[in-house]
Order: sequence, then structure tokens, then C-alpha cells
Amino acid sequence: MDGTKRCQFFITVVWVLAVCGAIPIGDLLDRASQHSDKLHSLSTLLTNELDTHFPPIGRMIMPRPSMCHTSTLQGPTDKDQALQVSEQNLMSLVRSLLQSWADPLVLLSANANTLPHPAQSSIASKVQELQQNSKSLGDGLDILSNRMGPAAQVVSILPYQGTGDFGQDKIAKLINFQFLLSCFRRDSHKIDSFLKVLRCRSAQMRPEMC
Repeated sequence: MDGTKRCQFFITVVWVLAVCGAIPIGDLLDRASQHSDKLHSLSTLLTNELDTHFPPIGRMIMPRPSMCHTSTLQGPTDKDQALQVSEQNLMSLVRSLLQSWADPLVLLSANANTLPHPAQSSIASKVQELQQNSKSLGDGLDILSNRMGPAAQVVSILPYQGTGDFGQDKIAKLINFQFLLSCFRRDSHKIDSFLKVLRCRSAQMRPEMC
């Protein structure tokens, strides 16, 4: 059995064990939190890397955060509010946010290959890593939601309505790329925060410790 097949076999075994309940939900939430933490850290690194050569005028004409395609998805705005949401509904919100980024991440990846930026190669590599981590996290959340109940399996995907063309103008392309990435960074922070609250509640820690 070669390395790829061994890896696939291991992943299959882990998935079966998780679904069958052999792996405690708390352990699954730990793993999901590790993935979400990496996702948010990576999106922050990308944003900082883009900022090194971002035109000043771009900051003046950048769309507002309220223009992000996921802005209409209602949810808690801070930890205290998140603690008041049921665990199933909070998982549903996390999955809705993550799955709403499937197509936009493909768009970011496609445009990263022609981004007019000195760190274009590094940015393109990190965006691919974002996609991979997002996919791994999504697979883990599917398992978790199956263990948590019907409400956790409800997903409200918000389709991305923006154009796939970021434009030929260098400044416009940088602005469109940076804006979409900043939206993802904001949502990845929410996903990470909500999963940490879920992990904390699963461990039955006091609210102030979450």
C-alpha cells in the first residue's frame, strides 16, 4: 500500500470512528478548533502580506464590510451572545458561514495567479492552503453536525453574487482581491470564535473561561 492509499485509508478509518461515536465530540471540537485557528491565522497573514504593497487610494474606495456577501447572515456579534445560542444552532451558523465561502475561495485562487503584487507567488500558495484547510474543516464539521442533531445539520448558504472578473486595471484588481479576502478574514474569525465557544461548552467550562 503506497503513501497516498495509506493516508486515504487512515482518513476513512477516522471518519468511520467519528461517525460511529468512538471519538468523543469534545475531541472532534478540539480538532475543528485547530483547523479554524489555522484558517484565521492564514487569512490574517495574507491580509498583512497584501497590505505591504496596497495603493493608498485603495483604502479610500474599498467597499464597506457591510457589502460582504455573508453580511446578511444573522448571528451573535460577540462571545456573550454566542454563549446564549444553542449548540446546534451555533454549529449550523458556523457551517453556513464556511460553506458560503466555497465559490469565493475558488475565485480568490484563480485571481491570485495573476495578482499584480511582488509577493504574488507566496499569496497564491497561501490561498491554496486556505482552500485545503477550509475543505478539511468542512469535512470535520459535517461529522460533528451528524453527531449533534438535526438543527446542527441545517445550512443556509449565501451565494456569492459578485463577478468572477476582478478587472484588468492593477489597482481595481488589488482592491477587489483585498476586499474579498478581508471579508473572509472577518468570517474566519467568527468561525474560529464560535467553534472555541462550542469546545468550551462541550468541556463544561464556566462561561467566563470560554
